[in-house]
Amino acid sequence: MSIIMSSTKCLLQDAENEQNPLTMTDDQILEEIYSNHVGSDTKFDVDSLFTLVENTLRRSTHIVDNFVQGSHASLEHTDDKIPQFDSPLCTLKQISFEMSCKPPSDVIAHKTTLAILNNLKNYEWNAKAVLTLAAFALEYSEFWLLAQYQQSDPLAKSVAILKRVPVLTRQAALQKYRQAIVEQISVDVYWAIITIVSLTTRIDCLTTESEQKQELSHYGQKINIILSKLKKQITLCRQQIDAAEYYRKLRKLFQTPTEIMEVFKILIFNKDVPQPLYCGATKTMVDITVLKRKHVYLLISSLDITEEEISVFQTVYDSIKTSDQYEIVWIPIVEEWTVEYDNKFEDFKCKMPWYAVQHSGPIAGYQYIKEEWHYKSKPMVVVLSPQGKVQHSNAFHLIQAHGTRAFPFTTVKQEQINNETDWVGSVIGNIYPIINTWIKEKKYIFLYGGKDKEWIQQFTKNVSALASDAAITEANISIEWLCVEKEDRSVMRRFWGGIESLFVTKVHKAVDAVTLEVQKMLSYKNEAGWSLLISEGSSVVVCGHGKTITDTVEGFQNWKGSLTKKGFGLSFQGYHQKIVDITHRCSYLEISNVSGRLPETIKCPDCPRIMEIFVSYKCCHNNTIHY
Repeated sequence: MSIIMSSTKCLLQDAENEQNPLTMTDDQILEEIYSNHVGSDTKFDVDSLFTLVENTLRRSTHIVDNFVQGSHASLEHTDDKIPQFDSPLCTLKQISFEMSCKPPSDVIAHKTTLAILNNLKNYEWNAKAVLTLAAFALEYSEFWLLAQYQQSDPLAKSVAILKRVPVLTRQAALQKYRQAIVEQISVDVYWAIITIVSLTTRIDCLTTESEQKQELSHYGQKINIILSKLKKQITLCRQQIDAAEYYRKLRKLFQTPTEIMEVFKILIFNKDVPQPLYCGATKTMVDITVLKRKHVYLLISSLDITEEEISVFQTVYDSIKTSDQYEIVWIPIVEEWTVEYDNKFEDFKCKMPWYAVQHSGPIAGYQYIKEEWHYKSKPMVVVLSPQGKVQHSNAFHLIQAHGTRAFPFTTVKQEQINNETDWVGSVIGNIYPIINTWIKEKKYIFLYGGKDKEWIQQFTKNVSALASDAAITEANISIEWLCVEKEDRSVMRRFWGGIESLFVTKVHKAVDAVTLEVQKMLSYKNEAGWSLLISEGSSVVVCGHGKTITDTVEGFQNWKGSLTKKGFGLSFQGYHQKIVDITHRCSYLEISNVSGRLPETIKCPDCPRIMEIFVSYKCCHNNTIHY
């Protein structure tokens, strides 16, 4: 009886092996699949279908990557080619039905493949492959499209539940399956079992006093390698779990009112013993209790922070140093400290009169600062209340643009300032005080600059001639001019830094006249010439390119007749617009990779179109050491 059962078992195994593609030869597989192939009868546009499949899988995979990595990166902006195509939807659904809900088995996979090929027997081989891939893409993309929108769209959420999307998109599940991909559990299990089998054989040999014995040394070596790998993997998993729990703890802490000192302690040190702060004013170390019940400004930067950027915050320190309600703390961001970094840190902290974090390693909350506050190595200022509430996630641009006028640098104050139309006196007058004097005297002001020195010299002559023209003097029009390019480089960096910061503070709001004026200014930053005409008071009459402004000034004789009726400002503006209408130039807007968020799209300041996006890289070789 046992012989019969054994024979039957062997026959079943042989039959199963015949259907297992891993044990079949190429000839055997070809014989099976060609028996159902007809081909040539059914025609359709394979190339167009493949294009659609390629688009679908590329964008679906990007969504998957974002889910697995926990990021929100956007796909490079490209226009997908969408061909005109009549989809064979019924065929795709039939293929999808054949593939769905099958248990894992090489034999079943083989049978499923034969069934699909039988359904597609009238198609050519390339069409069979593309149709099957398309059926997969249809299900795959629908799943991850629902995953992307399930939180924001009620319909998507309901359909996602029916499709069991939330089961896989939970963070714990993503971590679980990502590890399953990275770690070869099945191989490790195989070696564990074969080692146990060999050990059992070794014991059997001993108990039977057999002359033969099972060699175990090579199995022991393999198990030791696996154990070492698994221990490292477990350590890594524990670190990732601790990091995730700490991240959640920080997020909850900033959402729940508490004490600023406690928030600071966890942000910087977490479970480590809190270290004293360095006080730049007294050159001593002080306990972090100095932050208790205070408004705290966190100046966060790399060791590439410039002296101009430090000077921006110096004005804030000077205005609050006599108050016992506000403190400034510099948090240097360094992922791996070296001797060179230590030396640079010591140099910088001596130049700062406020507090500095004196920590021997990376701060605990680096990942949180990077992801939640969008830190990108450029200086940023996080404003915290005495209860640890974030009142501005990055006030650096607000401070650089408006100085202490924006105190206490909260988002509420920024909203208030953003509603104002006088940005010339606030931003430019803060750098060139003479501007505010001329504004009070109700003079017209030409502020200009550019990369072409010859243009600057010629424009200076043209403005001087315009200011002294008889028609101007008879109309009692007073004109002043200031070339910003004549200032030293540090002042120039402050000037353009202020303009750029003003743009950053306004760019997420509805576009208004001020935003367009500032955006135009930024677009002229690297041009040969540009000019800003400021009217009596501080309103901007014209912000223009060097050529159009020059043509307007040189063409004064053509529009001076309207001075009496319209006045200088409107007359200049009207003639300049005529020049602009017949002049074509592209607008370029360059913004440094500032900390914080920038919009994905920006409208052109000169027309209603969306500006194209280009990426550029720059290095000024300021140091021999890269930090």
